[in-house]
Amino acid sequence: MFKPLFFCFSLFSLLVFPSVQAVELEVDRVKTLLNAVDDLWRGESSYAVTTMYVKTANYARTMKMEGWSKGKEKTLFRVVKPLREKGTSTLKSDNHVYTYLPKTDRTIKLTSGMMMGSWMGSHLTNDDLVKEARLEEDYTAEISFEGERDGQRIIEFTLVPKLDAAVVWGKLELTILADGHIPVVESYYDEDMVLARTIRFTDIQQLGGRLRPAVLRVVPADKPDEYTEFVYEKLSLNVKLKDGLFSLSSLKKR
Repeated sequence: MFKPLFFCFSLFSLLVFPSVQAVELEVDRVKTLLNAVDDLWRGESSYAVTTMYVKTANYARTMKMEGWSKGKEKTLFRVVKPLREKGTSTLKSDNHVYTYLPKTDRTIKLTSGMMMGSWMGSHLTNDDLVKEARLEEDYTAEISFEGERDGQRIIEFTLVPKLDAAVVWGKLELTILADGHIPVVESYYDEDMVLARTIRFTDIQQLGGRLRPAVLRVVPADKPDEYTEFVYEKLSLNVKLKDGLFSLSSLKKR
């Protein structure tokens, strides 16, 4: 008398369990892909030389910088050129952020209210430069498109912040190359789901031991003729760095 019930349960299992398994596999795949994108720029430590170009309606500027990082808690940026800006530095150590201004020999500890201010006159904020976050940890993501577009095989993600995530964006859209998982474009939307800025990744070349975009261009949506562009000249990952490098005394070195 139990055979019909058993048969119904078995049929339900065949219909439902593969579907659940497929969803779990897709979630794992999305997580793996996002971690691959994050890890493209990460290591236990890093050293980079970049040139930053800023173009606004009122001015244009070029700055060459060195940058060091160790884990998620320690980051140091120091301006190398031009001479009038040389030595200007930004340090993140644990939860504290400092800026050193060599012209006045002043070290300023940034308050929470200063974090959203422009960094070095660019279209990035102080918060952008020092925040360490992982897409997979802070966002719920799904693949919104996968296939060929403009002659390239791509994967496009839509990411919505998790309820407990300390992020200011309402949504992200990320497009990567299907081969190599190299980012192509990342779009940031505010809490009203209005496009706020776009980052485009170009000039793929050998950098830090593997293929990476050497150029990152940030374009604000409300000022499409302006931009901030970073050009990587050198990137080394997993280099030996002493903790003393990320100190207030080191911040003042030129």
